[in-house]
Order: sequence, then C-alpha cells, then structure tokens
Amino acid sequence: MSDVRISGHLVDVVSGQVRDGSVIVREGKIAGIKEHPVPHGPFILPGFVDSHIHIESSMMPPASFAQVAVRFGTVATVSDPHEIANVLGAPGIDYMLESARQTPLKFHLGCPSCVPATSFETAGATLDSKEVAELLARPEIGYLSEMMNYPGVLHGDPEVLAKIAAAHALKKPVDGHAPGLKGEDARRYASAGITTDHECFTLEEALDKIACGMKILIREGSAARNYEALKSLLATHPASCMLCSDDKHPDDLLEGHIDGLVRRAVADGFPVMNVLRAACLHPVEHYKLPVGLLRVGDPADFIVVDDLTSFRVQETWIDGVRVYGDRASSFDWLPPQTPNQFECSPKRAEEFAARDEARYREAIVAIDKQIVTEREQVTLPVQDGLLQPDLAADVLKIAVVNRYRDTPPAVAFVKNVGLKRGAIASTVAHDSHNIIAVGVSDAMLAKAVNALVAARGGVCYVDEDTEAVLPLPIAGLMSELPPEEIAARYARIDRLAKEAGATLTAPFMTLSFLALLVIPKLKLSDLGLFDAERFAFVE
Repeated sequence: MSDVRISGHLVDVVSGQVRDGSVIVREGKIAGIKEHPVPHGPFILPGFVDSHIHIESSMMPPASFAQVAVRFGTVATVSDPHEIANVLGAPGIDYMLESARQTPLKFHLGCPSCVPATSFETAGATLDSKEVAELLARPEIGYLSEMMNYPGVLHGDPEVLAKIAAAHALKKPVDGHAPGLKGEDARRYASAGITTDHECFTLEEALDKIACGMKILIREGSAARNYEALKSLLATHPASCMLCSDDKHPDDLLEGHIDGLVRRAVADGFPVMNVLRAACLHPVEHYKLPVGLLRVGDPADFIVVDDLTSFRVQETWIDGVRVYGDRASSFDWLPPQTPNQFECSPKRAEEFAARDEARYREAIVAIDKQIVTEREQVTLPVQDGLLQPDLAADVLKIAVVNRYRDTPPAVAFVKNVGLKRGAIASTVAHDSHNIIAVGVSDAMLAKAVNALVAARGGVCYVDEDTEAVLPLPIAGLMSELPPEEIAARYARIDRLAKEAGATLTAPFMTLSFLALLVIPKLKLSDLGLFDAERFAFVE
C-alpha cells in the first residue's frame, strides 16, 4: 500500500504548537511528519473523543451511531453500556461490543457498576460484584463505569467496594457519578479511587472535586447542559477537564457532537489549546485509549478541518483510513438484530387513578436542561374521590409501568412539563427502562403506554386523534432504522409534544430522567414515589 500524504497546518495538542507541513500515513500509522510552508491549507488535528456517553441515548446501535459521529470529527467514545445492561445484563454488553466491531470508530466500553441502579425499582438484570469482576477481566472492557451508588461508597457497602477493588486490581479507572457531593463526602468518595465526575452542575461543586484530585467532564447533552456553569474551568483548571455529551438524542446528534462544544468554547474566548486538550488529549491519556495524537508512530487517527474557529470537518481518518470525506461516511454496517425483554400487557385507564391521599400531593418539579428535580406540595382537584391533574397550574399525572412483568402502574404528579393535551411516553427511562408516561388524563396515559406495549418499546406522543410512535425494538432503547429516519421520526414526535404545549427543551430526554432514583430530589419508579435525598420511598 502506497503512502498517503496530507498537507496543512498541523495542530500539536501535546506541545501546544501549530506547524505547517505534511502527515505521511503508512499501514494505519503516522510514518512521518515533514515540516514545510503551507500558505493556504486546512488544519489537521487529533480527532475528538466523547469522554462519557451512553450510545443507547442516540436510539442507534454503535454501528449506526458511528456513521453519524465521524461526520463531526469523532474518532472515539468512552461509552457506558449501562442502559442496555439494565435490560439484558451481560448479553446486552456483548451486543454493543459486536455492533461496535462493525465500525472503525474506537468505542471504549466500560463495565456498568450499578445494575440495577438501586433496589427500589424493577430492572431486567443484575450484575453483582462477581459478574463485574469477570467483565472487567475482558480486554475489550476498559474501565468501571459511573459509580452512581455514592451512598454505597460512603457507607462502605461490601458489594460496591468489591466492584471498585476489581477495577483497581486490573489497573482500570473508575468513573464517578455523584451530583451535588461536596466537602468531606466528596473527599471520601474520591479517596475510594474514583477519578472522574460528569454530574457537576455548579462551579463550586466542580472545584471541590478537582481539589480532591478528580477530573471534571464538562457535559453538554440533550437534557443535562452544564457547560455554562463549568466553562471557566477551561481557563482556570484546564488540565482537569474533558468534554462529554452523556446523552445525545438522535435529532441532536445529526446536528453535531463534541465539535459543537469545541466551537462554542473557542468562540467564548477560551484558549484553543486548552479546549482541544479537553476534547482530544485528556480522554486519551486518562483512559489509555488506543487513539493517535498526531505523533510519529501513533495510529493515524486525525481530522481535517477548515479552521480553528468553525471546526467544519472536511475529513475524518481512523487507523489510516478515511472514514468520512466528500460529505459522506465511507463504511458499511449490517442491519442489527433486535434483542429485547418486554413482558407487560396493555393497561386500562382506571389503573392510573390516584386516590385522594396525602402521599400524592407532593409533586415532582421538572427543571429544564437538568436531570435534577425539585419537589412541591400541590393542591389538586378531586373528582369522585380521585385526584385529577391541574392543567392551569401545569400539574400533570406521571406513571411508571413495569415492563418486565405485569404489575399495577405507579402514579404521581409532575409540574413544569407543560402539556395541554395528550400524553408522552418512553421506554428510555433511566435506569431500569420501564415505561414512563406523562399525560393530561388517565385515558391518555393508558393510550400512550399501550402504544409502547404494542411496539415492544419506543417513544410516542398521543392525543385523541394522534398516535405517533418511534418503535425501539433493540432492548426498548434503539432502532434498526437508518440514522436519518430515526432522527426524523423522533423530531416529529418531539414537535407534536411541543405543539401540545410541552415547554421543556428536550421533553423526552427530561422525561427519561424522571425515573432516575439516584439523582435528587424526587423521582418515580415502578414501585412508587422516591425521595432521592433520603434514599427512601415517600410515605
């Protein structure tokens, strides 16, 4: 195979210098770098790395996710298959690995640490410390994924500590997940050998964790958007930063990936090398990724961009192969299989009724662009002894339905979603991925839930005249459709929800986190309303 020579302005993120010259690619490696004047060339730099993402949130399996991500200069992801593991267990992780092998993009998969996330919900699988140790011993598993059971860490839970110890014994990093943790608790959490956190939503919290030796992953996803709160770290603590999306819905992914966050940070005036190190260098170093950094002998993983302001990607190269160029991805993938676990039957409207009891009067308060919630005591109308939604006060009914067996729905009330008609529902419901729905009436909740039962998973919007469903037959999380079709169908459902009054920026992404019990303050599982601060059900 003959050498490939690409000329331009070469961006060395390690030394922080830009030199004119050529990169010589031979047999998948960078065989040489020759300096010479290049008056009007593009910029050549290491590819972008998403330092923490759940691929499942794109509603695409890894093979089709890669088709989109390489368009935006992504060459690698640090991927937590936590979502599919909660549905299918270890076979779900195997599915993600097999799909990832079809693509050149370098998926660095971790072993989920919390399956299920808590004992206060019904999941489809369990990974105990023995199974976690076995998964970590596999060479294709690179790290222990986000340790969201931070109470277990702080209280010395033997199972939690055994999982962390298994990673340390293999010299594999342990990712953190501890929203709001500060002070002595943050120090104790970090001292367990947990080295990152992507959940910081205030600068004070991030600085506290940096002082404990942790790396802060600045997150800008579809629901949780923490860049504005944390961006100053790129100037004050650049060595402690990485960039991540965490969760990226399909329509958002087709608009951009880490490139958008890089572009935004540079436009905000942060030094370009600080930003590029967070996007390219630090994830490679921290996770010991087999990803090149534009050095002689490295894998030939790099991108060609117009300039260092727009970062418009002309070409993406991985292992010496041009995988994106001329506005097209250049690798194929096979139609995916659709493993699933879905056992519940259709529900009747009366099953969503809420008796006039005090426990139902504490409402979850959704917060736009955040996965944390507030809580509020609400006064609700009563009809025939049953509490009703109050659309004028923007208080709707929320339900979680166990998808793994037939049990009664859990119901509560939620504020700040904004719907004035119909209902929305999803089987992307962190972390156990039961069916979660919000609606203006019991009849609409039943219609939405039953649409997803019929589809064996998906997202939907329904009203009296409409039933719009994006089926997600791969574990109730992902679709076998082409990326553009997934995005178009999702965008239509999102638009229908907003036309019905939904005021959230990403209503389905926010909905999916209203069942995540490890994130404060108030959430709903299939077993009932849960106080995430007390870590107990609301009585």
